Amino acid sequence: MSYQGYPQQGGYPNQYPPQNYQNYGAPPPGPPQAFGQPQSYQAGQYGQPPPQQPFHGHSPYPQQNQSYGAPPSGPPQSYGPGYPPQAPHSPYPQQQFPPPGPPNQAYGQPGYPPQGQYGQQPPQQHGYPHQQGPAYGAPAAYATPPSPGYDPNQVAHFDASGPADALRKAMKGFGTDESALIRILAHMTPQEIPVVKQTYSQRHKRSLESDIKNECSGYFEFALLAILRGPLQQDVWCLHDALKGAGTKEALLDDVLIGRSNADIRAIKTAYQQTYGRSLEADVKSDLSAKTERMYSMILAASRQEESAPVHPQAVEADVTELHRATEAKTGADALTVCSILTNRSNGQIRAIAVAYEHKYRRALETVIKNDFAGHMEDALVRMIRTGADKAMRDAIALEECMSGPGTKDERLTTRITAIHWDRAHTGQVRGAYKHRYKKDLISRIRGETSGDYERILVAMME
Repeated sequence: MSYQGYPQQGGYPNQYPPQNYQNYGAPPPGPPQAFGQPQSYQAGQYGQPPPQQPFHGHSPYPQQNQSYGAPPSGPPQSYGPGYPPQAPHSPYPQQQFPPPGPPNQAYGQPGYPPQGQYGQQPPQQHGYPHQQGPAYGAPAAYATPPSPGYDPNQVAHFDASGPADALRKAMKGFGTDESALIRILAHMTPQEIPVVKQTYSQRHKRSLESDIKNECSGYFEFALLAILRGPLQQDVWCLHDALKGAGTKEALLDDVLIGRSNADIRAIKTAYQQTYGRSLEADVKSDLSAKTERMYSMILAASRQEESAPVHPQAVEADVTELHRATEAKTGADALTVCSILTNRSNGQIRAIAVAYEHKYRRALETVIKNDFAGHMEDALVRMIRTGADKAMRDAIALEECMSGPGTKDERLTTRITAIHWDRAHTGQVRGAYKHRYKKDLISRIRGETSGDYERILVAMME
C-alpha cells in the first residue's frame, strides 16, 4: 500500500524543531553504548544537566536529553505559522506516511530504498506474505538504555558540599528559606540528587528528607519529597501508593508504566522488589482482575519492540487490519487483541499504525478506541496511542486534565510535573504543545491554579 500526500511538518516554535524520519524501515545508525557500563558525569555546578548519551530510535526531534522514563515520541508536526489544517475528526496533525526516503528522493515518492543494493530486501510481490522480522540484511534491534536515574552505574562526580550546606542553612534555626530550597532543588538532575543527599547526611549527620518533612508542609512538601526521591524511587513510591489500601489508582499506574522502555520497566520492578520486599507483578495481579490485570501483565513483561527496531510497512498494515477487526468490524471490542498489539509495539511503530489506520479507514485510531472502550481501559489505550503519536502533546493534555473542572487535582498535577521536569528539553516541548492546543501559557495556567511556595516550586520545575 502506498501512502502519499502527507506534507512534511515542522514543530513547536523554538521548542519543537522539525526533523525528518529516518529512512522507512531502516535501522538507526551506529551501535549503542555497551549496556550497563558505568557512565561518569562531571557536573560543572549543581543543578546543571550532565551530558546525555545520544538517543538512537525513531525520534522526529533533535538529539536531546532522553525523556523521563519513556522512549522518544511524536510525529513530525507543525505547531507554528503555516500549520496545515488537520484531517476531519482527527486528534493528530497531518503527517507523512510512510516517512520520506533518501535525502535526494523526490517529495511524495514512496519511501523505499532503491532495489539491487547489497543488503536490501528483494522486491515484494503483491500478495506476498507479510514480513514480520528484521529487515533483510539489517542488524538486529538493540536495547534502549535506561533513562537517566534508572541505572545505578550512572553517577555524577561533583563536589556537593555547596548545595548540601545551602540546604542545611535554609532550614536551620528559626524559620525556613523556602526560596533557597526551590532554587537549589528544582533543577537538579537525577544523577545529582543521591550525591547531594549522601553529602548532606555525611556533613550534617541528618536526613535531608526528614528535615524537609519537619520544615515544610502541604503540597510544597509533597513536591520537594518527590524531587528528592529521584525518578526511579518516585515511580516506585507512586506504584505503591496506587496499589495500597482499598481500590486502585489506575491513572497513577498508567502514568508510571505506559510507554516505558523495557530497561526502565525492569529497573522499576527491581527497585519495587528491593523497597517493599514484594513482586510488583504479584501486587498488580492481586489488586486488579480480568482484562485490566492482563494488560498490565503484558506491560510488565518488558518485551515490547525496542525503539531501534525498524518500522515495516507490511507489519504496520497487518496490525492496522487486526485492530480494525478487533474494534469497528465486530460487535463488542476484543480488548486483549488491542492490548497485545499496543503494549508490544515501539512508539515509532504505534505512530505509524495510527497514521496508517486513519489513512485506510478515515477515522483516527484514538477516536475508534474512545468509541469502543470505556473507563480505565479506554484511558490506558488512549495514553498508549498518544505516547506514540506525540508524547509532548500527551503530557500537555494530562496537565490540563489536572487543572480543568472544579478544583485542582494537586497530587496528580505535582506528580506529573515532577515526572516531566527531569528532561529539560521535553519540558520545553510540553510548554509548546500546551500553547498550541489551549492557546494560553502553561506557566500562567499553573499560577492561576496554585499559590504560595507550592506554586513557586511547580513553576520553577516547568521553567
